[in-house]
Amino acid sequence: MQNVSWKLLACILVCVSAFAARADAENVVVKHFENGAGSNAVGVADASEDTEIDGPQALTSGDNGDLFLLDQVNGRILRFDPRQPTTAPRVLALPTDVQPTDLVVRKSDILVWDGSVRTLKASGGTDDGASYRGLEETSTRDADDPYVLSAFSQMGTQTPGSSVELLNPETRAVASKQPRARSRQYIASRGHGPVIVDVIPEAKNAAAAHIEVSVQGETSAFAKLRIEVANRLGAVEFLEIDNNGRMYVLGEDIPPQADKAVSFVARYSDAGVLEGIYELPFDSDVPLTRRFVTVSGDGDVYFLRTQRTGVEVVGVGFRTAGKSKVISVRPPQSALRRFASLNGPVAAVRPVNRQNVIENAFAFEGIQWKLTPTAYGRDPDTACTGFHRVRRPGYLQGRVNQEVRGVPYCWGCFGTLTQIRAKIDRGVLAGNVCTHNEPRTDVAGVDCSAFVSAVWGLNTHFTTDAIPSIATQLENPWDLKPGDALDKPRSHVMLFLRFTPDRKVEVMESSTGACNGRVCRNVYPLASLLARGFRPVRFRALANDTTVVAQATQAAEPEENSHPRAQSHAKGRRHHH
Repeated sequence: MQNVSWKLLACILVCVSAFAARADAENVVVKHFENGAGSNAVGVADASEDTEIDGPQALTSGDNGDLFLLDQVNGRILRFDPRQPTTAPRVLALPTDVQPTDLVVRKSDILVWDGSVRTLKASGGTDDGASYRGLEETSTRDADDPYVLSAFSQMGTQTPGSSVELLNPETRAVASKQPRARSRQYIASRGHGPVIVDVIPEAKNAAAAHIEVSVQGETSAFAKLRIEVANRLGAVEFLEIDNNGRMYVLGEDIPPQADKAVSFVARYSDAGVLEGIYELPFDSDVPLTRRFVTVSGDGDVYFLRTQRTGVEVVGVGFRTAGKSKVISVRPPQSALRRFASLNGPVAAVRPVNRQNVIENAFAFEGIQWKLTPTAYGRDPDTACTGFHRVRRPGYLQGRVNQEVRGVPYCWGCFGTLTQIRAKIDRGVLAGNVCTHNEPRTDVAGVDCSAFVSAVWGLNTHFTTDAIPSIATQLENPWDLKPGDALDKPRSHVMLFLRFTPDRKVEVMESSTGACNGRVCRNVYPLASLLARGFRPVRFRALANDTTVVAQATQAAEPEENSHPRAQSHAKGRRHHH
């Protein structure tokens, strides 16, 4: 009987181990939020054809394992325990003047990006576990903290490069052929405290880099990692050291075929040995979000997936590394329809080159104008259909009779900068973010494709679905040049400006969420855009243009401690037609 019991126990242990191994490789939805304004819901503003929906933009983990979800449409943050999915989240209401696009939690501080770093704490002092708390802004030096700046930079909330390189003919440089620059990251890890991470590309291998992790003030690294992918290495971002000393790195494998790009999180042991990867479940139906992945102190990896009906928080399955040290990630299963370049007219207002395009784009982004009462409109504003939003772009709220910057987002609008300025000066309403409604004729501004059409010099508004008739898809995303674009038909388009030194992409876009309702510059990880269905395209009128606009490849290696994360503030939906 005793032998039978031991055999039975051994069988149970084997079966449990086999089940755990199988479950460990599967993705699990740990929390689902319906569309709405209740405690178990999030705001998802639906959109018409040729626009992306707007929903939660960021997911981040706290020190005790709780997750924090930025529900920006509802103006709040939801805090919940992923290990207790049936428990209602705690609601943390944002101050009315804070409209963030990114979120990071450090100990008791909630840090958000709203054009700059802003530090929030629950009102009333001590956290008493109440189901509803207001947040208030505190006065801190977090905006100057390199660890805070580096945390936001992980997903691209970082300072865009100097406009001088793109705009000033005297300082523009021929595209550099130097290898990728070394970069430095500052990580406030949970398992090892504050650490400094240096990412050092291999000189003769674009697919690999070394990662050295050290304690500030120490001359030698306590961990040395190596990352290598099958094709070409994109962004490399050190994410976390968990409570067991394991290290997590966000990586991108970007081959010459845009639809094969993938993002993953690699896990290393405390000795620096690659243990395996988490394949991030992107697909073409997932709209653009800022902070789409986070790692808890216990080593759980979570992914934010937005849908029209709500939001899923996915626990990402772990895949053990094989004998090969080259990380191989399977491309997404849902194949995108191929971007077809069609023959069509190129209706340019005037001959353009890349320099014209970039100058036009910066003019849309940098224009200063006074928001008159007639351009502002009545208060309270008219609500949009489908959700409790308003017609007025967010960056204009409460700014009547003040100077503002940037052309407003306007659903279905089109025009040159001169035409838009003239309309606003004579009292036309500024902007319209009601993208689920029919476009209005009594407003001025540009939506995303109207912006790209205007800076390309077109006298006709080409939508994201019509851009293939005037543009050619680039087979290799690394061939992008300033003035090209990243287009997702029936969704969103962004003007490409350049590659950043850490191999992300800097773009100019007109967006309700990422730009708070205006034209602005942003930085994104390239693979996450490609995996969501964006395709690199070139306007046919620029096909033979050899104008040197700016350094569009990697910069020279910076001097020690000169990485831009530590030097300046980070910078900061709907991403539409």
